[in-house]
Amino acid sequence: MTYETRATGPLPTATDRPRPSPAARGGKLVAVSDLHVRYTDNRDIVERLAPESDEDWLLVAGDVGEHVDDIRWALTRLSERFAKVVWVPGNHELWTPNNDPVQLRGVARYEHLVEICRELGVVTPEDPYPVWEGEGGPAVIAPLFVLYDYSFRPPGTHTKEAALAVAHEAGVVCTDEYFLHPDPYPTRDAWCRARLAATEARLAEIPDELPTILVNHFPLVREPLRPLRYPEFSLWCGSEATADWPRRFRAATVVYGHLHIPRLLTCDGVPHQEVSLGYPREWRGRAKEPGRPVQILPPVTVGATA
Repeated sequence: MTYETRATGPLPTATDRPRPSPAARGGKLVAVSDLHVRYTDNRDIVERLAPESDEDWLLVAGDVGEHVDDIRWALTRLSERFAKVVWVPGNHELWTPNNDPVQLRGVARYEHLVEICRELGVVTPEDPYPVWEGEGGPAVIAPLFVLYDYSFRPPGTHTKEAALAVAHEAGVVCTDEYFLHPDPYPTRDAWCRARLAATEARLAEIPDELPTILVNHFPLVREPLRPLRYPEFSLWCGSEATADWPRRFRAATVVYGHLHIPRLLTCDGVPHQEVSLGYPREWRGRAKEPGRPVQILPPVTVGATA
């Protein structure tokens, strides 16, 4: 089975750039995020990361790295090993660090990364949504890029400005405020609003009989933010506008990263699976093998209910 929706944004559509999308008949659909390969130990994990079978698909839910060369390196390795790789950008990919030779900003940087993915055969949010037809399918794999709009505000704050003031006073300010540029949009939340509108329209085109796997770097609902040590950080963690997407668009599972709190949480009957590796200081304290992709399909277990 093949299914295509139009790409979002100013990039060429998949019709303009045809790319074969072979259906998966076997193997597993697995996911990982927040590989942060600028850390040597994380880079070593990616170097060893391999599928269990030649038919496995890998979802990469953002934050591969900050430098374009590192992102290309990691996605090249993964695309050589897995039958299909699906990537969505995290906030770190969208940074423009001063020491990165590629000084593109905002939309231009994102478009550059999409072009690299197309060279490698990696599926992005701008490409046709592939359909997983292995065990647990069929399901439309929908890679999303919707950023955040400062609507996940800490208690007692009712505007973006008030919430940012509280965050600055607490000393909890995401590095995005300095390195993630929204050009040509005036603000990050304006860029987010544009992405939300285009993505919502595209998801609505998916036939009603097909369930989805929604893949986004940021959580689509607020429940995963509850364990945050610093609630002020929630500002940079998503948008209230996506709260009903898992139900509206028939998500069999939502896959996300960003928080570095890997777990399975069921919200309103929909599993939300965080698949992040995180920084070495974080994963060294976990019992599970670091960097082992999380199985999404066929489904395995059910987590806590929120």
